[in-house]
Amino acid sequence: MFKKKNRKKSSRAMLSAYSIIMILIVLLGILSHVLPKAKYQVVTPEDAAPLLELETVTTEDEPAPAGEAIPLEVGPVTVLEGGTVDSVDVVAPATTDAATTEEETTTYESLEDCEEANGEGTCALVDGSGVVGAKLFQILKAPILGFADAIDVCIFVMVLGGFLAVMAKTKALETGIKILVKKLKGKEYLLILLLMFIFSILGTTYGFLEESVGFYVLIAATMFAAGMDPLVGVATILLGAGSGVLGSTINPFATGVAVSAMKDAGIEFNNGTVILIGVILWLTTLAVSAFFVIRYAKKVQRDKGSTFLSLREQAAAEKKYGKYLEAQGDDIKLSGKQIASLIVFAFSFVVMIIGFVPWGEFFENSIFSQMHDALGGFLGGGLTGEALGDWWFYEAALWFFLISIVISLINHEGEHGYVDTFIDGADDMIGVVLVIAVARGASVLMSQTYLDNFIVYNASNFLATLPEMAFVPLNYLLHVVLSVLVPSSSGLATLSTPIIAPVAANLGYSTNVAAMTIVAANGLVNLITPTCGAIMGGLALAKVDYSTWFKWGIRVVACIAVVNIVVLCLFSI
Repeated sequence: MFKKKNRKKSSRAMLSAYSIIMILIVLLGILSHVLPKAKYQVVTPEDAAPLLELETVTTEDEPAPAGEAIPLEVGPVTVLEGGTVDSVDVVAPATTDAATTEEETTTYESLEDCEEANGEGTCALVDGSGVVGAKLFQILKAPILGFADAIDVCIFVMVLGGFLAVMAKTKALETGIKILVKKLKGKEYLLILLLMFIFSILGTTYGFLEESVGFYVLIAATMFAAGMDPLVGVATILLGAGSGVLGSTINPFATGVAVSAMKDAGIEFNNGTVILIGVILWLTTLAVSAFFVIRYAKKVQRDKGSTFLSLREQAAAEKKYGKYLEAQGDDIKLSGKQIASLIVFAFSFVVMIIGFVPWGEFFENSIFSQMHDALGGFLGGGLTGEALGDWWFYEAALWFFLISIVISLINHEGEHGYVDTFIDGADDMIGVVLVIAVARGASVLMSQTYLDNFIVYNASNFLATLPEMAFVPLNYLLHVVLSVLVPSSSGLATLSTPIIAPVAANLGYSTNVAAMTIVAANGLVNLITPTCGAIMGGLALAKVDYSTWFKWGIRVVACIAVVNIVVLCLFSI
């Protein structure tokens, strides 16, 4: 399919994804020995009021709800027969004078020193004081612990591989793609725009990014058969879904966590404004992304030699997707079994999407929860144990496993044929699983060394000295850096929002913009960073090297960053 141009395209690949991430982990380990060392202080039991589980609490005002845990300092407790607490004489919590004790102000150079000097106290890190130097075994072990941290995604990917292999054996997907490409001849760009918009809606509503991994093979094959290359398929999914995640509106794993953190900290914000900022970020990012994807797709379709793929990647694409180009005559038809298989295949992905959408965040008691609760006896818990809307990767893995059996039965596959095909498909995903696990290792090491804590607290102190028009772009850049190290949207929002939002509030800056800055910066980085499992897994499935994606995508990401900063600054005025 691909023709050589006059310019020579190197077939030698850059560093592999594994090497890039391992180098990053080593650099993080070295950095932990360069930065200031962490300090610890004692948190005495008096610093936290006890939690009592009470039947009835009698105060001078009115009783608290039964069974509610409330922090109190207590006087005499009246206990009824059977051990039930009937009433408690409430004593006002003691206040701490401005002059604190020496023990409360003393800091220690190591956790061991703190615990040795204060056996009764609970030692805690002094926020932003420094980091703990990574030991050799922690650096070496980080990818292994990353595997444990990402085990749910890894299992999902392996089961998905088995499912796709069973489906591929029917040739229904192969034939269906050939027919689709034939019908869409001349309208391929409309398909790209439609897919990007759909993926972006899923991204802005519930953070559809890691869940998109299952679509890479299908979309890459479709774009290849349409005369483009797998990179177009990757960009369609990643930039489409990523645009939505970057401009999260009601995504509970990004905007929801950030807003919740502000609420818990007592920070005032306007949820309507937060959503409006998200919508503008989503649509402007999608527009920029669609422009670059369509331009590149047209370029490759006109001149196959203009592809960004190396010669090795081109050969891999021909081998994996070349079959979709063959026999595109008028006589291509789907058999009855193939039609049934495609219907079940499409149904499985629709159910997966519905399963991942957190309906409970939008409706108090969704119809899916009601249906799930209505099941009892042997069928209690349904097929996966969770209602649609409460799914995560284990439930999705079980779902695709069950659907693979259904497809096998439709096509009258024998037991040995099904098992061998499923295992071969899962085996093909080992490389994808490993790269996802290694990518998580960087986040594991960040947490162990407190690098994330050190960066956020010290950067927030610096940002507090800036005017708002400088605060916004620099806050964005700060969270771009942090997102490389903490790619999880919920993880970053949980870590950073309680620190950055109060700084913005105290300075009189927009807390709405501060929260969405964190979300947008994280979404931007998750379009390009090798520490994002969705990127590395999707690229591995589509047979596109990370270095190729980086070289093509970095310009797109840079343009998106500029647009994001402009939008955030406009909302700060």
